[in-house]
Amino acid sequence: MKSPLILLVLFILTLASYAQDAKTVDKEKLFDLYQTQRYADAAQYLKGIYGEEVNDFKMLSQIGYCFLMAGNMIEAEKFYSKAYTLQPQSLPILFSLGNINIKRGNTEKAKLYYSEIVKIDSNNFNVYKLLANLYNSPKNDSLKLIYLLKANLLNPLEGDVATDLAELHSTFQQYEKAYRVLDIAIKGDSDNLVLQRAKLPIANQLKKYNEVIASGEKLLKDGADAGVIKDVAKAYYYTKKYPKAIVLFKQLEAVGMENEATLYYTSLSYRALKDYPQTTIYTKKTIDEAISPNISSYYSLLGLVYEENNQLALAIAAYKKGLQFKSTATLYYRLAVFYDTRLKQGKNALKYYHLYLKSKPSLADYKEEIKFSKDRIAQLNLTD
Repeated sequence: MKSPLILLVLFILTLASYAQDAKTVDKEKLFDLYQTQRYADAAQYLKGIYGEEVNDFKMLSQIGYCFLMAGNMIEAEKFYSKAYTLQPQSLPILFSLGNINIKRGNTEKAKLYYSEIVKIDSNNFNVYKLLANLYNSPKNDSLKLIYLLKANLLNPLEGDVATDLAELHSTFQQYEKAYRVLDIAIKGDSDNLVLQRAKLPIANQLKKYNEVIASGEKLLKDGADAGVIKDVAKAYYYTKKYPKAIVLFKQLEAVGMENEATLYYTSLSYRALKDYPQTTIYTKKTIDEAISPNISSYYSLLGLVYEENNQLALAIAAYKKGLQFKSTATLYYRLAVFYDTRLKQGKNALKYYHLYLKSKPSLADYKEEIKFSKDRIAQLNLTD
């Protein structure tokens, strides 16, 4: 009778011993996996020991962390979510779940987790910074501004938040506010070139031109940043140092970084120096830069639509308006066919067929149009 009892006791002791051994982690092995950044292996190792149904907060957090570091967001979220159910007010867990959902593109879920942190710790700088980054359109949603203001209030010297807040103030043309935010941050980190660059266009808006020149010239010694060159050049223009402005604007042009505004200021600078030939050249360049290279195509399409709707006067006006911006083979061909088939004006049709062929359209792309144009020229010449 005693034999079955002894066997049962031995069985229970064996199970207890097995359970204890099964949950014994080889700390050296785990440390080695961490040191060599083999987080996927570490996660699987811990998961193998504790199983899927682990209900210990620390172990859930550790396994979730390993999966997160290994880039396995699905498994990481699964284990962190279990930890969250055990301790819903754990800031590390909430931060981790927010981070995971950002990586997975679930912005709304991330906002919910970060909002939980705000309820627990209303003075947590990091969470306000993270929340601000989740809102992209400040004009449609004021929360981005609210979170940046709160983060900046908690840590006015943090450069990223100061830069983002200043940019947002500038969007609403609140340049004084933007300037103050950056000025405070720069006083705390005078070697921060990002902050200094961000301040230049705002200082220009506030007409602090001498400051822009002094600060900008120092920045240019560290490298020819296009934005800095533009801001310093504009400051030179407004302080009537036109030759210096031109030198800097031409630096942008030399590396293909010019735009409509820089060409316009170059033109104005030459005009102030009464160099009218260069003023003319740069005014034309400004006009060319301001006009979309595709505008003639848009007028060509507009003319075709008018033509298909039998609005012939509007169609021909649209085609000719397109030619004012750029003479293209397509517009010449459309006008030639329009005069030929719609208005039955042979002389005008001949003129545009000739202009079409002279524009040298691609034989590979427009073989039929070229043949048709040549045939019509021959036919129209016979009828003259």
